[in-house]
Amino acid sequence: MIELVFADRCTACGDCVATCPTNVFDFGVDGRPVVARQADCQTCFMCELYCRADALFVAPDCTGPTPVDAERVRAAGLLGQFRRDSGWDEWSVTHANEHWRMDDVFRMARTATPPPST
Repeated sequence: MIELVFADRCTACGDCVATCPTNVFDFGVDGRPVVARQADCQTCFMCELYCRADALFVAPDCTGPTPVDAERVRAAGLLGQFRRDSGWDEWSVTHANEHWRMDDVFRMARTATPPPST
């Protein structure tokens, strides 16, 4: 689930806003995206893939928010890790596309009970 937008890294390009299939982001007063509807996040990581500034952090838990410390995320080198591991953009030459963070999400999706229809 989307957890953090690092304003100091964000270029306000709007790619995460345009890419998000569930409309999680809004533009803030400074023109940078803000997480407006976190509960709508599907944990698809599309925002991370399209963020060339590596200004977003999506936690791999799709069941709910995960308490994270922004400075620990930064210090651990997690910003841009999904792009690197996916061999996206500038990483396509040096990193194979492994999608390592999606295994648990896909497993949960296969076993999830759909909500009752109304």
